[in-house]
Amino acid sequence: MFKLDERLAADTVEITRWPLCRVLLMNDANYPWLVLVPARPDLRDVIDLPALERHTLMDEIARAGEALRAMFKPHKLNVASLGNQVAQLHVHVVARSMTDAAWPKPIWGVAPTRPYDAAALSAFKERFFATL
Repeated sequence: MFKLDERLAADTVEITRWPLCRVLLMNDANYPWLVLVPARPDLRDVIDLPALERHTLMDEIARAGEALRAMFKPHKLNVASLGNQVAQLHVHVVARSMTDAAWPKPIWGVAPTRPYDAAALSAFKERFFATL
């Protein structure tokens, strides 16, 4: 049975569910930052998915990136599956701008986390769903 890692659950807000992944928004308004988590138990790495689901994951990563691109017109989309602190398979999709707090460095630990307030979260969701 699938269970979302506690750390991911604490740091994100679920936006929607796609055929494979839970689509989560990192609760840090410094960066437009989605996290895709395949809703399958006991996955650590992309290669742990069956081939067809690996293809679905790539399609869902592209869908998330396309939504962020339409919403924010970023300079670059960063996509990463690291797992050094959270072993559960998850993929970060981050819209980067040359004016963001961390540019050009990685986003982790650069700026204090800025949680979304209710209005900003609602606006993000509305814009996100409008792109799909």
